[in-house]
Amino acid sequence: MNKTEKAFPNHKSQFLKTDPEFTERFDNFAFDEVVNQDDLDDKTRFIAILSTLIGCQGIDEYIAMLGAAFNFGVTPVEVKEIVYQSVAYLGIGRAFPFLKATNEILTERGIKLPLEGMATTTTENRLEEGEKAQIEIFGEGMRGFANSGAEDTRHINKWLVDNCFGDYYTRKGLDLKQREMITFCFLAAQGGCEPQLIAHAKANIRLGNDKQFLIKVVSQCLPYIGYPRSLNALRCVEEAAK
Repeated sequence: MNKTEKAFPNHKSQFLKTDPEFTERFDNFAFDEVVNQDDLDDKTRFIAILSTLIGCQGIDEYIAMLGAAFNFGVTPVEVKEIVYQSVAYLGIGRAFPFLKATNEILTERGIKLPLEGMATTTTENRLEEGEKAQIEIFGEGMRGFANSGAEDTRHINKWLVDNCFGDYYTRKGLDLKQREMITFCFLAAQGGCEPQLIAHAKANIRLGNDKQFLIKVVSQCLPYIGYPRSLNALRCVEEAAK
């Protein structure tokens, strides 16, 4: 069984009838040429692809690829953690359709919701624990970040610590290396976030997701976001690696 058959068992796309030439070329590219380009493991590939599809707002393709992701070992908990963390980088307005679709698909598969809780922080310690996560990811320079910056915008820095990192990065279900990878995918896919993308590429490298790993991630996500944003992401990886 090849990867396409494993990803989409017994599936016959309607586009084979309406758009046979396009379907043949895209499938050959995305599910043969691209997936055989490197040695990125299948589970990591699909975690990156799902994150990328959320980042580029590809809801229909996300729904199609979610079943394939399950076939390659991505778990319901991991999918939920991807969607939850996307709220910090895309906002609930763009993340909500993906949460709704994920819940519908999990329910259709007979998976009882809610899933087991993954939170490790409380409303009382989320700021402290968020800072610990920031320091582990970015280094000692993040200590005291919540109280830094201009007084009139300092609350945003606090929210980055207690909400973005304290509420999401401290959760179980994904480790910090995986969380930084999915953040990289969110930013690369939505575009226009190059300063943040460089910062998170640096964070990935610092955690052990090295330059070559990030190039593999961008390569596997290219069919889903196209060449311009992929090339921008590669440029940011090069900048971060310097």
